[in-house]
Parts: sequence; C-alpha cells; structure tokens
Amino acid sequence: MSTESATISPHLPVRPEWLALHAEAALEPDLPIIDPHHHLWDHPNNRYLHPEVAADVGAGHRVLATVFVECGAMYRSAGPPALASLGETEFVNRIAEASASGAHGSCRIAAGIVGNANLLRGAEVGAVLDAHLQVAPARFKGIRNSSVYHPDPRARGSLANPPPGLLLDAEFRRGFACLAPRGLSFDGWMYHTQLDELTDLARAFPDTTIVLNHVGGPIGIGPYASQRAAVFETWRASMATLARCENVVVKLGGLGMRVFGFDFASHDLPPTSQALAVAWAPYITECIAAFGARRCMFESNFPVDRGTCSYVVIWNAFKRIASTLTAEQKQALFSGTAARVYKLDLPF
Repeated sequence: MSTESATISPHLPVRPEWLALHAEAALEPDLPIIDPHHHLWDHPNNRYLHPEVAADVGAGHRVLATVFVECGAMYRSAGPPALASLGETEFVNRIAEASASGAHGSCRIAAGIVGNANLLRGAEVGAVLDAHLQVAPARFKGIRNSSVYHPDPRARGSLANPPPGLLLDAEFRRGFACLAPRGLSFDGWMYHTQLDELTDLARAFPDTTIVLNHVGGPIGIGPYASQRAAVFETWRASMATLARCENVVVKLGGLGMRVFGFDFASHDLPPTSQALAVAWAPYITECIAAFGARRCMFESNFPVDRGTCSYVVIWNAFKRIASTLTAEQKQALFSGTAARVYKLDLPF
C-alpha cells in the first residue's frame, strides 16, 4: 500500500468553523486556473470528494480543471498487492467521468490523474503502469513515489515513511526508466535536505519530466524551527542547482502544511491572503526566478492546506504574489504549465 496511508496524520486539522471567521472575494476572478495538485479521500471527519471539490472550485475563482495526486485512497483490498493502487485510479477516474459530464459545474475535476506505482519493483513495474493506463487511458499522466525521509522524527511532516536514499536506489531507477517510454511523468515529494538526490536523478534521466512538489520542502519544524534563514539559504542553493535540469518543474504551494513551520493555524482568526502572500512570497518568487514561469505552477494541495486557509484565500494569496508579473507569466503559472506538463486535453 502507498506510504501515504499511515493512520496518524501530521497534517493540521481542518476546522470549518474557524475558516468561516474570515472570508474574501476572489481577486482577478476571470483569470483561468488549473489546479494541478489536490487529493480525494473519505476519512473520518475529513471527507473530500466530488461535492467538496466542486464547492471549492466554484467559490469564486475560475478553475477550469484539476489534477488529482495519489494519497493511498480506495486501494484494492483483494488481488495481487502490486495492483492494489489500481483501486485509487479506478475510484478517481469515476469521479472524473462524472465531472466531465458537466452535471456538477464546468470545472473538469481530475482531468489528470497522478497515481501510485512502487518503482522499487524495478522493471516489473512496467506492467503495473500499463494497467493504470488501461484503467484511465485519457487521464493517467504519471506517478508519485514520495521520498520524504529525515533521520530525526521531529523534522518529519508527511504521512509518507519511505526508506532513506530512495531516489538513488538502483532498483528504483530501473522502475523509473519505465516512465518515459510510456509518456508518463514523475511527481517527487521530499525535504530540502534531499534535493541533491533529485538533481542526481534528473541528470540520469533527462528525458523524464519530473514535477517537484511543494517548493522542494524547506523544513520549518523540529530542529529547523528556529533556523528559517539558514534553511532558506541551503534550500535556495540546492534549488538553483536543480533548476539547471531542464526536465524539472516545480509546484508552488503546500506551504500551508505543518512541516513548513508557519503558525497561522494557532491564531484566533484565519490568515488573510495578504498575510499568506508576505510569508510565502520569498519561497515562491525564488522558485520563479530560478526555474522561470514556464517551469512553475501554482497548486492548492487541498484539502491538506485547508488546515491553514480556505480555497478562495489560498488562490488570492498566489494572485497577490504574482501581481507584478506579466500576463504571459501569469498564464503559465496559473494554467499553462500545468496543461502542458500533464498533457491535459480540455474542451476549452
């Protein structure tokens, strides 16, 4: 089963009554958005399925489509363990088909699907990838294997619990080699302390598109809680090196997670988009400067980041950060990069 399926979550709790204490109107409501990173699940007291996504994307911003990213949901309970993750792709594809009917709004929810296949299976994973493609041939775009590892438990902020050095493992790389021939991309989620491993991987596979999640994971908790400036400099240097790999693009978001160390969730009132923009801008603007707008895309990371703010507020924060950019840069950051990287075939 996916390493994202642990029972104890390090994520901030979602508190609808707290979020309701602050509301904003959507800024630039006509700006097209493709949200390239959200999850779907039905956890106790934490349901995020088609109705919840539809409510968020319909709350004021012009969200044309979304991309689902694996989270260990609805795995098959019977059959070969290697194929258990097909259950998630089947589950999400059904939601995507319902959304494509237009009966629940114009946004195409899960127009792209980033699933899970264990690349540590080496060359054998090719058959698993083919099975995913058979389930959702028009929507299955790639896989994610989270490699977030840190030897200090206090620095960990993810449900994933992979072994150290995953991206450097020879068997993992044999599995990774199965992606490009099938036109599939790889989403990577790791901490800033592991970015050099991703650079090594990207250099070894220049023909495989790699999508770095959550601005590269600069840790702000545990031993790093009082080291924000030092972490930023270390992270910035690693990201500058990684940016030389033309096959790597970056998702700008995830900063509402506990692991980044911002304390908005401890306040009496939810943060405004202005406050989020001030706190998050250094990381986002640094990514855009290093990779360029055509290799960056804003992401909601919902419902995980919903522990910090509402859907309207998070996109308002992104729009504030991007307010000085050109129309061409905005188009890339809010929709163009996502559409190109995930090869989305949209009816508009």
